[in-house]
Amino acid sequence: MTRNIVISGGGTGIGLATAQTFAADGDQVLLLGRRAEVLEKAGVPGALTYAADLAEPDQVRAVARFVAEEFGTVDVLVHSAGGAGQRERPSGSDDPLDRVAHDWTVNFRQNVLTAALLTEALRKRLAEPGGRVLFVSSIAAYRGSGSGAYAAAKAGLHPYAHDLARQLGPHGITVNVVAPGYVEDTEFFGDTMDEARRARLVGDTVTGRAGTPGDVASTLHWLASPAAGHVTSQIVQVNGGAERGN
Repeated sequence: MTRNIVISGGGTGIGLATAQTFAADGDQVLLLGRRAEVLEKAGVPGALTYAADLAEPDQVRAVARFVAEEFGTVDVLVHSAGGAGQRERPSGSDDPLDRVAHDWTVNFRQNVLTAALLTEALRKRLAEPGGRVLFVSSIAAYRGSGSGAYAAAKAGLHPYAHDLARQLGPHGITVNVVAPGYVEDTEFFGDTMDEARRARLVGDTVTGRAGTPGDVASTLHWLASPAAGHVTSQIVQVNGGAERGN
């Protein structure tokens, strides 16, 4: 049966791979993201697109109206939007505390607020029973991210997901988190990746390779399947064992 799938951050990387995986099943997919041109170029067969900043309540309300008109019911909600603020303007201040406040605010908005606002806006549209809410976190929530801001923001998704699982479980809706490690072929690292850093990240795994968007997409797809109907309030690690350390 065709399902309605809403994916934030659906134009690139993990979100795009996830959209392609669901579309291959014949599901109807809606791609959300801030850049309309990126969504339009995604090339997911039959997918709808809607450009919005999901950290802005008014824009999320508009998304919810669009979903109501086009879908009615949401079977699967995937939160893949996020980042470490690489595309944001710097604070522009020479004061170190201003820069800290800016960095932490940007990371919270991109990774937590987007997910919370979209979830709450679509909460009443989740299929009952059978609905799925899926968050994309990060290994950084366990091992840090250097500055701390991105890691803390991703870690903030975990208690929210657990609370949602308790609230939505009686309605037949599951809520889970997938925490990837180093994943290549995404925009996340931008131009910050060099061969030494890549070798270190791959060396942290016990599989001896980097992750791919498809690795994460396949896990999200399974968690959205009937086979995972009794799996909820879980954080699934997809990092080749890197979270355990070497």
